[in-house]
Order: sequence, then structure tokens, then C-alpha cells
Amino acid sequence: MLNNKKIAVIGAGNMGRALIGGMVNAKLTAPKNITASRRNEESLKELRKKWGIHAISDNKKAVAGADIVILAVKPQVAQAVLAEIAPAVNKGQLIISIMAGLTTATINKKLKKPCPVVRAMPNTPCLVDAGATAICAGAHATDKDLSAAEAIFKSVGKVVTLPESALDAVTGLSGSGPVYIYMVIEAMIDGGVKMGIPRAIATQLAAQTVLGAAKLVIETGKHPAILKDEVTTPGGCAINAIHILETKGLRSVLIDAIVTATNRSLELSRLYAD
Repeated sequence: MLNNKKIAVIGAGNMGRALIGGMVNAKLTAPKNITASRRNEESLKELRKKWGIHAISDNKKAVAGADIVILAVKPQVAQAVLAEIAPAVNKGQLIISIMAGLTTATINKKLKKPCPVVRAMPNTPCLVDAGATAICAGAHATDKDLSAAEAIFKSVGKVVTLPESALDAVTGLSGSGPVYIYMVIEAMIDGGVKMGIPRAIATQLAAQTVLGAAKLVIETGKHPAILKDEVTTPGGCAINAIHILETKGLRSVLIDAIVTATNRSLELSRLYAD
């Protein structure tokens, strides 16, 4: 689908580099067809050396002639970047945005063109090809545009398609989700250390436990509550631990965290729309 397509990645930071690596490793297009832009010259040299792509510091030059433009800059600089590249963008280019809080309508408005826009919300596990990404189509995007975006994000993990109205909730759930899990892992490690396990070993055990539990949910298709019940024996250790977790409000606080992050994403959407 993307064979011979020219792709520009504007803002080749962690997520941009992950997508470049995914596309190259999956052979979605040849490295010579990918152009990345970033301000730091050392980072540009690293990109050229590692992936064999074009890497430049001029965003407008990177956009010119590209079939697909991936906007991977931080939302705080999105306004400036969109204004900068607007003269170089044409209405036939597919714009894929991973900028949190910016709607497809806002991007079209800032670019001043009715080009197709696909909005995506990936997360940092894309760096290890284990990402979770939700995509949605803007007003001018077609099924073909969605399929192109899906192919790109599938190279670094799992992809789902949702209406744009759900993207802020995705930001709160999977976009910010790794942070919640890091805190859970950190707490599990500290609990192991408190009970006498060396920190390095506690780290291995906690991380592998989270990885294994997630893999069981995905591969068995069972509801997490069923998997929980399968290891909860009467009067056993797990049920006593569950009692404490429920008493302390673990589930409620995680739900509240997702709601809070979602509401903040909605606030940003309104802010960046101005």
C-alpha cells in the first residue's frame, strides 16, 4: 500500500523515530522515500546512519513532494509548525497527526486546506513495537487514507479505529496509560524490596508479571475478572491482597485518573482550536 510513497516525518523525536523504524523494518516503503525533520544536527546524523533515510532541519522542505506527512511534534509547538508548513502543504497530501489535543478540523483550519487528515493517538510502547494506537478519519479522509495510517501504526503495535469523539478518552486510557502501569510496577518492586527481595530481582519479577498478565488477557480473550478469579483461592494470599486493594480504592483511583486525563485532553482541544 505504501510502496514508493514518499513520507515526511515532521519532528523525529522518540515517537517519530519509532515510526520510522517500524516502517523501515516492515518494508512499508524504501528508506530513500522517507524524509525526517528535526532541529538537532546530531540527531539528524544518527537518523541517516541508523535508517538510511533523508534527514533535514527544514520542515517545509521535508513536506514538499511528500505523499504522506506525519506530524510528530509536541502539541505545545503545533501552532507554529502548522503555520510554518502550511504554504508547502497541498490538498492532495495525507496528513497523519499524533499531536495530542489537536482535532482534525483544527489541523485543516491551521493548514488552510481541505487535505485529508487522520488523527492518531499512539503510546510510548511503540518504541518496542508493542504500541496501542487509535486512529480516526477527518472530514476529508477516505477509507484508503485510514488504511494507509493503519499500516504505519501496525508496524509498531496494535491499531484500532474509532470516531474522533473517542480520541480524548483514548488519550486518557492508552495514551497516558503506560504512566499508570509504570507506577504500578514501581510500587510492586518496592513491595518486593520491603519483603526482602533484592531490587534488581524484584524489578525483573514485577515487570515480567505485568507483561505476562497482559499477554494472558490478549491471548486468551478472557475478561480480566475471570483470570483474577482463576488464581484466587479461598482463604489464600491473592484474595487477602485483593481485599486491601479494594479497601484502598485501586480501581476507583485508576478510573479517576483516566477521567482526569481525558478531561485535560478535551481542554487542550478547545485551547488549540483558537
